[in-house]
Amino acid sequence: MGNFIGDSGPDTTPCGKPAAVAHYFTEKSWIEGSALQQLADMAQMPGMLSIAGFPDLHPGKYGPVGMAALSTRLYPQLIGTDIGCGMGLFELDLPLRKFKIEKAAEALRQLETPAFGQMNSEAMDNARSLVAKADTLGTIGGGNHFCEIQAVDELLCPEASVHLDRQKTYLLVHSGSRNLGASVFAETLAGNASLDEGLDPASDAGIAWLTRHDLCVDWAALNRQIIAERAAAVLRTEVRLIADVPHNLVRAAAHGHVHYKGAAAVTAGGIAPIAGSRASLSYVVEPLAGAAISHWAISHGAGRKYDRRNMHGRTGNTRSEREGLLRNAWGGVAICDDRRLAVEEAAGAYKNAAQVVEDLAGHGLVRPLAAMKPLVTYKKVDIDHDEAKRDKGRERRQERRQKRG
Repeated sequence: MGNFIGDSGPDTTPCGKPAAVAHYFTEKSWIEGSALQQLADMAQMPGMLSIAGFPDLHPGKYGPVGMAALSTRLYPQLIGTDIGCGMGLFELDLPLRKFKIEKAAEALRQLETPAFGQMNSEAMDNARSLVAKADTLGTIGGGNHFCEIQAVDELLCPEASVHLDRQKTYLLVHSGSRNLGASVFAETLAGNASLDEGLDPASDAGIAWLTRHDLCVDWAALNRQIIAERAAAVLRTEVRLIADVPHNLVRAAAHGHVHYKGAAAVTAGGIAPIAGSRASLSYVVEPLAGAAISHWAISHGAGRKYDRRNMHGRTGNTRSEREGLLRNAWGGVAICDDRRLAVEEAAGAYKNAAQVVEDLAGHGLVRPLAAMKPLVTYKKVDIDHDEAKRDKGRERRQERRQKRG
């Protein structure tokens, strides 16, 4: 059971009193004081009923990341720009015994090339039907987003074999709504004088934001599916969705709306990934009935220990250090041609995912199923767009000649 701060229970707050705040982490998890202060500040927001903070908690621009908050009012700024961001876990039809890291890394470098951008896919057709301007469809984005090939490092309970197999390879995709979510958030800020008091869900402004929010959530899920299909295509294999779990969104609840910011919105009977870093283990967990008290929310990853600016100077100062950032203890490699991003996303920037899972399990929110090792992590490549356009032009000319046939 979480440690509630406040006089009321998790779902009701007496008028004039701050919302109840529950911490689902232990002293073993390092939490910045500024993140805790952001939780306390949120508790004072109008309509806020209860807040859950998780072991990956860290400061954010408009509020902390790694929390879920129930409110009678809507706060778009708590969700931010990447509406619908989440993680999709997929099974590849590529046995681990046939998997070659270097060969897979070479293939995965083609993941986002424009020449690969026009795939015939039911998911892509559906995503395009959601919004006319979808120029970033099927792309991962920057920051902590990635596409990673994984394998089971350890099965942590007998029931894990129902979902995962040590002889198979898997794909973990972390991405969101890209420019769509950013444009929706910008329009929301421009259209409302202030969001400090939140939006009434029944008002025109509240309905408008919820409608566009839902569009972004659907688009982001389809974006992850298309990324997975592209990865499978370059690897010359097939892919199957196991679980897709968003962590930047709102969901309607009995007493209001739950705001999930960097907190995985899980369901009973499902499974969920909890990402580590490109040089540490990730985990797959089963949410337990106890997660109802935390608004069916859990951590979505390890959470940042150091912000991006503070990572510069900590590592990557020499050529050997920079090369070391692209390798891990399991022989895995990271594809990241952006030197600054490689430093900002180094394993040392993140907390210990194993401790995050331990804290969640200790509070009765999850049961750990498996630890997953990273084999190939795709972050960003330098793309020769001119050459890609020339290739695409040649393909189109060849198609026209074939039609004239």
